[in-house]
Amino acid sequence: MSLPLSSPKWLTLTISAKPLNSILCYLVFLIFDLLDAVFCVIYGYLDERIEGEASPCCCSNRERQKRRMNVADDGLSDSLYERKNTFREMGFLQFGRKKEGSNRKHGGGGGRSLNRWSDCGCESCLSWANDGSDYKLHFVLKEPLLVTGENFRGNSSENVIFLHGFMCSSSFWTQTVFPYFSEEVNGDYRLIAVDLLGFGKSPKPRDCSYTLKDHVEMIEKSVIQPLELSSFHLVAHSMGCIIALALAAKYPMSVKSITLVAPPYTSSEGNDACLNALSMLAGKKLWSPLSFGSSFMSWYEHLGRTVCLVYCRNHRMWESILKFITRKRDLHFLTMDMTRHTHHSAWSSMHNVICGGAKFVDTYLIILTKVGVRISVIQGDQDQVVPMECCRNFKLKAPNAEINIIPNADHSTVIFGREKEFAYSLEHTWESCC
Repeated sequence: MSLPLSSPKWLTLTISAKPLNSILCYLVFLIFDLLDAVFCVIYGYLDERIEGEASPCCCSNRERQKRRMNVADDGLSDSLYERKNTFREMGFLQFGRKKEGSNRKHGGGGGRSLNRWSDCGCESCLSWANDGSDYKLHFVLKEPLLVTGENFRGNSSENVIFLHGFMCSSSFWTQTVFPYFSEEVNGDYRLIAVDLLGFGKSPKPRDCSYTLKDHVEMIEKSVIQPLELSSFHLVAHSMGCIIALALAAKYPMSVKSITLVAPPYTSSEGNDACLNALSMLAGKKLWSPLSFGSSFMSWYEHLGRTVCLVYCRNHRMWESILKFITRKRDLHFLTMDMTRHTHHSAWSSMHNVICGGAKFVDTYLIILTKVGVRISVIQGDQDQVVPMECCRNFKLKAPNAEINIIPNADHSTVIFGREKEFAYSLEHTWESCC
């Protein structure tokens, strides 16, 4: 006598959990849609009361229509204005910003202040403003060791530009990889770790769009031209990889090698390249916590500004609390870097570089492949920020690129914990190019 077949209990629970998870995800992000719409109205009112005018945001339908009618590519990402929000489509946000166009006449005649009232105004965060209007990026320069007036081998020095990732600074390189370079590298190479525009100790102007063009031009103005770099290697992590490719494509005959660590590359096929990049790299997910945080800060402009208002604007207080709790005199550099930006610089860079770069990376790779620049890609197989699909897409567009997958490594530990090995791999790449 045969018994009726039935599915195992764990399989039944798994199947039933999927729609429940989808419903929960929909409800959570629907609430965030509403809260973001509410805070759009609140910040519009507060900006007008405190500064005399409402700061422009990406919620206005007027701005979206302006973007659609503008034929010329201004470098802004479509993900800024085309993010889906249920209450934006209902016109709720139009009400919140209906006076935005007329607010300017109520403000003071002199220009706007360097930072918004919701940004930190401490001496450290505004130190860049002391240089006047002609501000430049901050960078750490490690010159070659001198031996009787010459470098280690008596030859001309090699130059290496290091670009950090999102919400980091030059410390990402100087505190990790720099101490592990060999005596030969310290004698022959000029190492340049840059604080990207809007991060670390570099300028954070509120009237900047933080497009790829803005980032590249500031590196030119602050590093390449003053140091008279006729040739250089590039090393970059995460968001910095997109900027490195844009810089290399502009100077293809000057770049000797490019090492990209966890590049957030997505295929740019179709008209929705920017939105596809946003969905792929910061899709709306409740799990893992890192994925949830990425989606929250990437989709919700005003909720993200609230987080920065509470955390970044009061970073000195939080740092003091952390030092008291941990009994440490100096905090980890990543903890410090997390607050060294404004919401505007982080929000705009996230969309205009990481998402907006999806429109241009294929073109950059074509240029660099034709010239024959050596490209090395390094990624951890446990990376939850940049999917492995990005690495596979990269290989399709740049067949000659060297792909190195690090086992049991994520977005950070692809370098952290293996600094010595990473430094050695860089030395090998540079030596083979020379």
